[in-house]
Amino acid sequence: MRILLVNPKSKLPIDTRTSPPLGLAYLAAVSEQRGDFVRVHDGDVESTPLETIIRQFAPEVVGITANTTQIMAAWRDAELVKSLCDATVVLGGPHPTTLPDESAIKLGVDVVVRSEGEMTWLELLSAFERRAASHSASGAPTGAVLQSIAGITYRDEHGKPVSTPDRPPIPAAELEQMPFPAWHLFSLDLYTNLQPTVDHVEGRSLPILTSRGCPYRCSYCSQIGPRRWRARSAESVVAEWRWLVQDQGAAEIGVLDDSFNIDRQRVLDICDRLVDKGLSHVPWIMINGIRANIADETVLGAMKRAGCIRTAFGVESGNQKILDSVVDKHLTLDQVRAAFKAARAVGMETIGFFIVGLPGETEATMDDTIRFACELDPVVANFSIATPFPGTAMYETVKAQGRILAETWDDFVFFEGKARFEMPGLPAELVERKWKEAYRRFYLRPKRIARTLARKETWLRLPRTARMAWRTVVGSA
Repeated sequence: MRILLVNPKSKLPIDTRTSPPLGLAYLAAVSEQRGDFVRVHDGDVESTPLETIIRQFAPEVVGITANTTQIMAAWRDAELVKSLCDATVVLGGPHPTTLPDESAIKLGVDVVVRSEGEMTWLELLSAFERRAASHSASGAPTGAVLQSIAGITYRDEHGKPVSTPDRPPIPAAELEQMPFPAWHLFSLDLYTNLQPTVDHVEGRSLPILTSRGCPYRCSYCSQIGPRRWRARSAESVVAEWRWLVQDQGAAEIGVLDDSFNIDRQRVLDICDRLVDKGLSHVPWIMINGIRANIADETVLGAMKRAGCIRTAFGVESGNQKILDSVVDKHLTLDQVRAAFKAARAVGMETIGFFIVGLPGETEATMDDTIRFACELDPVVANFSIATPFPGTAMYETVKAQGRILAETWDDFVFFEGKARFEMPGLPAELVERKWKEAYRRFYLRPKRIARTLARKETWLRLPRTARMAWRTVVGSA
C-alpha cells in the first residue's frame, strides 16, 4: 500500500523544534517491514506543500500525528487529504488519545488511534488491505471492518463516535522485536541539534527511546498510556545506539525516555556496554530528564563515562507543599539538591525544568521556585507557565475550580509567556509577571552572565541566543 505519514506544522516557536518525530519513524519502519511504500512529510521543516505531496504520491492511507498544539492543523490536513484523494485518514497522538470522540467526528478523519500506535496501525493496514481485495471498496472504512480492532475510535453509520476496548501496552519483549526507526525517510539535514540553545553540534542529532511509559502520574503530564513502565534490554538499546552512530552518522544522541533511570542496574549495564563497544565518544543528552530521587553519583558517573554530557531534572516547584499536594511529584527538595550536587561532582551539566502558575500557587510559592532555581544554578533553567493539557489532572482541576482562558487548542502553546487559565487568587497577570521575573532573576545575575559569556557555544549560537533573550528577558520586561 502507498502510505503517507504526516507531522502537521506546529504552533511552537522554531527554536524549540529540534528533532524528527520518533513516533512517525516507528510507524514508517513497521509499515516498510510489511512491504508498504512509505513517504513522510514533516510540516515543521519541509518546504514542499502537503498538497503537492498528496497529488504526486496519491496515498491510499494517510496517518497524521498530533499533540494539543497541532490538533487543529491535523484536522485541516485531514480535510485537505479528502479534498484531493480517496485515502483513508488515520489520526493518532497524545491529543486524539485523550479526546478521541472530538477528532472522530471531524470531517476528513476516518479512524482515531488511541495510545501506542504501532500494533493498532498494523492491524488497521491489514484490515484496509483485506477490504480492498475482497470488495474493491473505496471511501471510509465501515464498522464491520473496524469493530474487532482494539484501541480505536470511529464514526458509526449514524455519525456517532464508537470506541473499541483499549489495547494493552506493548510488552517489553515485543518492543525488542521492533525495527529501528526509518530515519532514511526523513530530511535529516533540515533538523537542528537536540538542544540548540546550549550546544553547537556539527552533524546529525538523532533521538532514541530505550523505554516506554512512566510509573508516576504528575498532575501536569499527559501520559497517553497506562501507568506501566516497559524497558528494552541493554543489549537491544546499545544495538540501536551503534546503528545510529555507525550507519546513520549520528554526532549526538538524545534519550527521549520519560523515566530512563527507573531501573538502576539497566542504566549501569547500558553505560558499560557503550564503553565496551567504543561508543562513548559520541555525546548524548537526556531530553526529558531523569528522576532526581533515584540519581546518585554512581549512576551519573557511569552515564558521564559513557558519553552523557548533560541531564535534565524535572524540578517543577521550589515549594514542597506545591510539589506534594499540587504536582504529586513524589519528590523532595532535598532529593533535588542531592541530584544536582551529584551531577556537579561527576562533571555533568544540568538543565532544570520549572513551572510557574500551578493551581494553588501564590506569589510567595512562585518566589520559592525562582529562589530554588538560582540555588541549584543549572546550565539552563527552563521556566514554563503551567498549562492544563487534556488528559491531565491539572486539566480536570482547572475545569472544576477555575477558568480556561485559551479559546482554541492553538492557544495551548506554553512558550509564549501567556497564562492559559486562571484560578481563584491566581490571576493570569500575576503568573505572566512572575514568569518574566523568573527569567530575569535567573539569567541576569552577574555570576550567571559571566558563566554564559565564557561558554564557547554562546558565541557559536549567538543569533539564536539573542532572539531567545529578547523574547524571554528583554522583550518581556
